[in-house]
Amino acid sequence: MGSLRALMKHPDDFYPLLKLKLAARNAEKQIPSAPHWAFCFSMLHKVSRSFALVIQQLDTQLKNAVCIFYLVLRALDTVEDDTSVAADVKVPILIDFYRHIYNPDWHFSCGTKEYKVLMDQFHLVSAAFLELEKGYQEAIEDITLRMGAGMAKFICKEVETVADYDEYCHYVAGLVGLGLSKLFHAYGSEDLAPDSLSNSMGLFLQKTNIIRDYLEDINEIPKSRMFWPRQIWSKYVQKLEDLKYEENSVKAVQCLNDMVTNALLHVDDCLKYMSMLRDPSIFRFCAIPQIMAIGTLALCYNNIEVFRGVVKMRRGLTAKVIDRTKTMADVYGGFYDFSCMLKAKVDKNDPNAQKTMSRLDSILKTCRDSGVLNKRKSYIIENNSDYTPFVVVMLIIVLAIFLVNLIPNWPHN
Repeated sequence: MGSLRALMKHPDDFYPLLKLKLAARNAEKQIPSAPHWAFCFSMLHKVSRSFALVIQQLDTQLKNAVCIFYLVLRALDTVEDDTSVAADVKVPILIDFYRHIYNPDWHFSCGTKEYKVLMDQFHLVSAAFLELEKGYQEAIEDITLRMGAGMAKFICKEVETVADYDEYCHYVAGLVGLGLSKLFHAYGSEDLAPDSLSNSMGLFLQKTNIIRDYLEDINEIPKSRMFWPRQIWSKYVQKLEDLKYEENSVKAVQCLNDMVTNALLHVDDCLKYMSMLRDPSIFRFCAIPQIMAIGTLALCYNNIEVFRGVVKMRRGLTAKVIDRTKTMADVYGGFYDFSCMLKAKVDKNDPNAQKTMSRLDSILKTCRDSGVLNKRKSYIIENNSDYTPFVVVMLIIVLAIFLVNLIPNWPHN
């Protein structure tokens, strides 16, 4: 019923949602037949359905390299995240992980659910990795080495300062940005982007995830692992977990807004990076997650629900972003729309209101100065429509009939 109510409220979501559903089905049908490659792409769908969709933008050769890059780093992240594994066991594995990717006989059992399957069957990822061209292998090895060393460093180190926060995010996400830039360059369609811009692409996404996932991370069993820097949260509460308690709601929201304001620092670099891309498929692959990130920050800002449950963009809006993001005009438009949404939520009494407004004004100016804001559709302003709830219901019935005929086992899949 939630989906039905969302469609009745946002009828413009219907067509993008239909296209997204069909694209997801099509992506599942395109899984390669070779067992090791079939495992890799099937696993990609299980550990990140959104990434599995976005990666479809890429040419087959680059798609294969990015898929393996993602799974290698996801496996590395699984080792880091498993709080049941002792540090003296975990650290050597993280440091040597770049060697393990060359060994089809290596695996290490950790993680849960699909992540445990990934780790238990990691030899299949290694087999696929060994079939990549040398340039791709070298890029993946280099980033895995550096990321593993950085993760090992923070196993025994708390995130105390904002500098620590930036360093941690560099290791776990900024290096992903550097690695992707290396893969794009090895593919031959892009110049090698400056490391600072590649790093910001990763930091913006990672900081958004860290902000959004506060409650999930703080409640993690057997032990929470948090990356909100003490330098920020200690201005508001005595202990980081205090943010989730109702009596601290005002301070929690102020701390949240401080974190969002920090993340906005990376937007200008992200816009510069994307404006330099030449290949349309690589551009869409990079741009869609960035627009999703600014949209998520707009939803999280000044929102106590970050400390109560899950805050995320509705699926219809996600479908619109995926469907409509094709050019730099769409990117400027998306950042403009969501920055305006965020700006409207700024409370002048918030301790960081002036700093937040300054950063948003800078983003909005960059978007306006592009001169292309009138060349795109808005993601958040509904088109004028004659749709009524009755029409929406009829559309849903038509969609259900269409899908039942198109996909024999739907909706039981």
